[in-house]
Amino acid sequence: MISSGSLFGRQSPALLGIDISSSSVKLVELGRDKSGALILERCAIEPLERGWITDGNIEKFDEVAEAVRRVVKKSGTRTKSVALALPPSAVITKKISLPAGMTDQELEVQVESEANQYIPFSLDEVSLDFCVIGPSKNAPGDVDVLIAASRREKVQDREGLAEAAGLKAVILDVESYASRLAASRLIEAFPNKGVDSLVALFEVGAMTTSMQVIRNDEVLYDRDQAFGGAQLTQLIMRQYGFSVEEAESKKRSGDLPEDYASVVLRPFVESMAQEVGRALQFFFTSTPHNRVDRILLAGGSSPLQGLSDAVTQHTGFPSAVVNPFEGMEMSSSVRIKKMVREAPSYLTSCGLAMRRFLQ
Repeated sequence: MISSGSLFGRQSPALLGIDISSSSVKLVELGRDKSGALILERCAIEPLERGWITDGNIEKFDEVAEAVRRVVKKSGTRTKSVALALPPSAVITKKISLPAGMTDQELEVQVESEANQYIPFSLDEVSLDFCVIGPSKNAPGDVDVLIAASRREKVQDREGLAEAAGLKAVILDVESYASRLAASRLIEAFPNKGVDSLVALFEVGAMTTSMQVIRNDEVLYDRDQAFGGAQLTQLIMRQYGFSVEEAESKKRSGDLPEDYASVVLRPFVESMAQEVGRALQFFFTSTPHNRVDRILLAGGSSPLQGLSDAVTQHTGFPSAVVNPFEGMEMSSSVRIKKMVREAPSYLTSCGLAMRRFLQ
């Protein structure tokens, strides 16, 4: 049967978006005013120690659950319903076409039948869900349906984390889908509402940089590279003889020697700009495209001094660091300066929080 631990959720009255990455837990809660404009009600970040989450797997359950509890307490929220996400590597997705006009029950039976072809393990071992995207462009009279499936233990791990932190997981999404939802709101502010714009979204995490090339909400290309902010921490350790904890702490606070900018940061920023350029070249050589209209940079390491300028210079395409809360109203509980500094880290959690307003 299709699991009730839904990978695509329904609208919830109040909802926390919580993104659990290898380096931190990020929480976002959104509301709306009477005119329908989005309000950032609260946001908070809690760091995780290295090794607690590895490749999306929870290695230290109690420690991560405690970090989730801390971030909820820090935010001051009373909301208990939460949207969480799995990494794309833990979810199999497939778009199929089915005849229009089927009932939900008929769709469910058909989806289970189709899913057997694409899922390499027994349906008894998976949480399976689907959503109808809309009329099929390629087959008149059909609708496109997106199937998503994940190993049941992966879903139960996330649900268990929420439960251990006193929360209830009502939506389980895919990280890349959530970040794309948050980015799509920013793309709509482009000229011509971003229609037909080719946007390369780079999310610079601790261990991995993820790239998605998006046009009109469709992903044309995606790729992960083993390059991220943890490498900057390693460089700081080697240069100044700090421990991992010291290097990470000083990187966050900016409490580093005078020569840090020239000796450590600048070469790292150049390396990262080259990695972005290399990823774009892979996209160009494997698709008919040879340019992008805009590069968006997100993730904890994206606000590094000089990064967006270096990316623009290296690639020849305009780039900018994202603030997923751009254009939103701010509640009185939000510390504006801190939020602006950390905003690019919140892209995925913002997308998860936005699920509150989707039917």
